[in-house]
Amino acid sequence: METLALILAGGRGSRLDILSEKRSKPAVPFAGKFRIIDFALSNCTNSGIFQIGILTQYLPLSLNEHIGVGKPWDLDRRDSFVTLLQPNNSWYNGTADAVRKNLEFVKRYASKYVLILSGDHIYKMDYSKMIEQHKQTGADLTIAAKIVDMSEASRFGILETDSNLRINKFVEKPKEPKSNKASMGIYVFSTQALIDAIEAHPDIDDLDFGMHIIPDMIKTKNVYAYEYYDYWKDVGTYDSYLEANLELCKNPQLDLYDPSWKIYTKSEDLPPVKVGTDATIKTSLVSNGCIIDGDVENSVLSPGVVVGEGSSIKNSVILNDVIIGKNCKIEDTIIDKNTVIGDNSTIGTGDKSIANKDKPKLLSSGLNVIGKKLILPEGLVVERNVRVFSSPNPKEIKDKHIHAGETIK
Repeated sequence: METLALILAGGRGSRLDILSEKRSKPAVPFAGKFRIIDFALSNCTNSGIFQIGILTQYLPLSLNEHIGVGKPWDLDRRDSFVTLLQPNNSWYNGTADAVRKNLEFVKRYASKYVLILSGDHIYKMDYSKMIEQHKQTGADLTIAAKIVDMSEASRFGILETDSNLRINKFVEKPKEPKSNKASMGIYVFSTQALIDAIEAHPDIDDLDFGMHIIPDMIKTKNVYAYEYYDYWKDVGTYDSYLEANLELCKNPQLDLYDPSWKIYTKSEDLPPVKVGTDATIKTSLVSNGCIIDGDVENSVLSPGVVVGEGSSIKNSVILNDVIIGKNCKIEDTIIDKNTVIGDNSTIGTGDKSIANKDKPKLLSSGLNVIGKKLILPEGLVVERNVRVFSSPNPKEIKDKHIHAGETIK
């Protein structure tokens, strides 16, 4: 085996708040029919990498059910596998600690290279090109890097390189970055170099690639950057999640319709989309199983969504099996799975300037987030920057008017 891929998929994604309350961030639905982790998995198989370990931790059930034996990604063949790796005796305390706790898995397969990926980014990338550069440079470690806006650089691990792309400095999330060449959290290690680097730090409990492994390897090993210029996005906030979804409705940088690089997923067996006589759909993604009798504009509808007569959906993301009644108006809203919206409801109205009182940093742009398995009453009015938390079982919300900035738990 030449390359073993390890996908770090245990992150909670706390800034996604309600959307990651009952699932890990990589399991969050995206672009209608997909999950966020589908992009890393599809990139692997499209790159010819069919041996994959997925390191799960936080609320893994949804992710485990989605991946199964890996059939949608052609990972159930005799010469391929996908293995779900969960913590045994203790929680993963850092990115490199997660790999350390599965180091026997790495040693067992004795690949030449180990590709380490984050399971929560949206992009399409041919990893084989990065691995080829790793071979040609004789690197011990290659880090995928992307130029970001200088204003955003402090959110990333920032690296500095010479003219041959050899990395001479790496700082994790610097307060005053001197470069805007950011690590994408995608690493190719020569396997023995990875094992040596991890085993060299037995006393660090929260072992992390950005804080510990990479800075130390730069001092003594051959560490190079692989520059990447195409679309790549971390959908780690409500605003970035909504923006990335809605970008796909127009002229997106991310082409989901490229037959040479498909994004695979576990699909549901649902009938075709049904559009009523008076319905209109503009600049939107509508998934299988939807029934549209109202108006949908600049929105993403996941499988099984029902939009009643006279209702309008605008600038919104509606997840699986949501039922929207008649004569509703929904704007700038994310609605999680299996929620029912009563007739004559309005969600997204009034003053955008009042931030959410509990989480002002998470929700201040006028966006509303409605959780899963809720039953909202007829005639409900929801203003702006509102959070309504999910329920484990179908739950009726009694409120008839939810004011701007409120949170309903």
